[in-house]
Amino acid sequence: MIEVKTSALSDGEYNRGVFATRDIKKGELLHEAPVIPYPNEEHQYLEKTILGDYAFEYGINHSAILLGYGMLFNHSYTPNATYDINFDNHTFDFYAYSDIKAGEEILINYNGEVDNQDPLWFNEEKED
Repeated sequence: MIEVKTSALSDGEYNRGVFATRDIKKGELLHEAPVIPYPNEEHQYLEKTILGDYAFEYGINHSAILLGYGMLFNHSYTPNATYDINFDNHTFDFYAYSDIKAGEEILINYNGEVDNQDPLWFNEEKED
């Protein structure tokens, strides 16, 4: 259903993104990414590595590194996918927010909410 390919949206070292291999209907589960949670006070150590920019909030007192394709979705303020945290299964569950065509890149809003237009943390750092 999904695969990792080169993305024109990414300008990092690897330029990867997640793409649909077939048409996906709105609401369809795309991916269940297992998590490795850690206490927020330990995030200071990850900030010294490349992983610091890939961590997700995981409840009030924890952050998490996502496994699978979880950390490879690129950002959009008009995403075609969203995610829910499944604490019972310790996964981030990614769903199609709209119909997605085969070959289309699957995008999430890094702010967590589909309509959240706040500046992203890594753009704020560039402005300083």
